[in-house]
Amino acid sequence: MLEIAVGKHLGKFTIDANITCETTGIVALFGRSGAGKTSIVNMLAGLLRPDHGRITVNGTTLFDSSQGIDLPPERRRLGYVFQEDRLFPHMTVRANLHYGLRRVPPGERTIQADQVVALLGLEGCLERRPHHLSGGEKQRVALGRALLANPRLLLMDEPLASLDQPRKDEVLPFIERLRDEMAIPIVYVSHSMPEIVRLADTMVLISDGRVEAVGTVDDLTSRLDLRPLTGRYEAGAVIEARVAGHDRDFGLTELAFAGGRLRAPHVNLPVGTRLRLRIRARDVALALEAPQRSSILNAIPATVRDIGTEEGPQVDLRLDAGGATFWARITRRSLIDLGLQPGTAVTALIKAVAIDRYSLGRSAGPGRFLGDDN
Repeated sequence: MLEIAVGKHLGKFTIDANITCETTGIVALFGRSGAGKTSIVNMLAGLLRPDHGRITVNGTTLFDSSQGIDLPPERRRLGYVFQEDRLFPHMTVRANLHYGLRRVPPGERTIQADQVVALLGLEGCLERRPHHLSGGEKQRVALGRALLANPRLLLMDEPLASLDQPRKDEVLPFIERLRDEMAIPIVYVSHSMPEIVRLADTMVLISDGRVEAVGTVDDLTSRLDLRPLTGRYEAGAVIEARVAGHDRDFGLTELAFAGGRLRAPHVNLPVGTRLRLRIRARDVALALEAPQRSSILNAIPATVRDIGTEEGPQVDLRLDAGGATFWARITRRSLIDLGLQPGTAVTALIKAVAIDRYSLGRSAGPGRFLGDDN
């Protein structure tokens, strides 16, 4: 269990954060730049001292102002991966990795160097120095060094922010593997919704130094009242799915979910692989009847459950599709022309090409309903 209840004045900016959540998987701190995410993580790490409050990780108290407890960073046993790699430039990759390992007494080393090297795919660069590495390789080495410190909790502060998209694509699968295979809890800071949707299990929404909501990614991204914080443009539904089959002739993959099946561009994963799938509201069109001939491959029967009350030419609708939630963003003109209201049966139309690789991430932990083979 992660428990953070801290206050801190930073000039005119005030942190007043209360977070209580399980430490399994990835806990993502999400918010706009300047919301206070990094300050909260630095207080957790012991790099910034709260004015008052308490921090505990799985029953171990790291800070408690009322009891005079303030463990120094080196005694907190937390790994930290920064936005910049912060590798030692004069050391090889192997030496950088072993620097993390040397901080742990031999009897307490549950994570070994060979294990981390294999997990992060670093076999080919162990004798190279940082200036000979790509940005993605540097971040993988920084991640490996933090892992070899055998932390009770791993902190990652915008670890992909300095990378271009190809390098992000290189590193993301390794973070997924870390989440799935190492069972080390992670606190992940980001203002990128695609990263959060792909990686996180629990989401903490932060705005102006305060925690506005804590919950699962799919719950928080589906709430209309949180759209000003989660971002309306990227808003939509996050659902659990699994790979049900491949149509290699046409380069498509079939994904099973609670409300049926979806076709998406080919995903190079085995049948049965569980995925987290994001469907943006702006990518969902509605019809009162399923079209007989259409280029749109996905036509999902659904029922309108809620209609947004926001003013303007566009409106968001929450749809129930056999137990799965979708959101659709349509014009107010279409809402009136179709006579849509809660309880109206519709067909949700989703272009296969709208489900791109940035909308998919491996699912971790026990899912809800993932569809079946029937």
